[in-house]
Amino acid sequence: QVQLVESGGGSVQSGGSLRLSCAASGDTDSRYCMGWFRQVSGKEREGVASIDSDGEITYTSSVKGRFTISQDNAKKTLYLQMNSLKPEDTATYYCAAESSRWCSYGLGYGGLGYNYWGQGTQVTVSS
Repeated sequence: QVQLVESGGGSVQSGGSLRLSCAASGDTDSRYCMGWFRQVSGKEREGVASIDSDGEITYTSSVKGRFTISQDNAKKTLYLQMNSLKPEDTATYYCAAESSRWCSYGLGYGGLGYNYWGQGTQVTVSS
């Protein structure tokens, strides 16, 4: 069992930056694929970025060059640095973990395979 708690969301203007954090607790000695997802009310959940236990990183095309996923294993924390934010980045952002060394599915499957989820943190970007 892993518990995930996100923080760092907020409201920014277009072009601004935010850094989301996801603190993990519980069975953190196992290897996990970690991911960030986002969802707008009434729309499907979208994969944003993922990192597996070997450090392989994947981004959805709309955030490449603007967002950076990273993790601090000593602090058991996953991060998402978001720069050059756009109004279309507005969503609730979720941290998720899959009990697997590698990510079983790509970002385009709405979180399929991820079995632990945080409560979400709201990001609002105004124009």
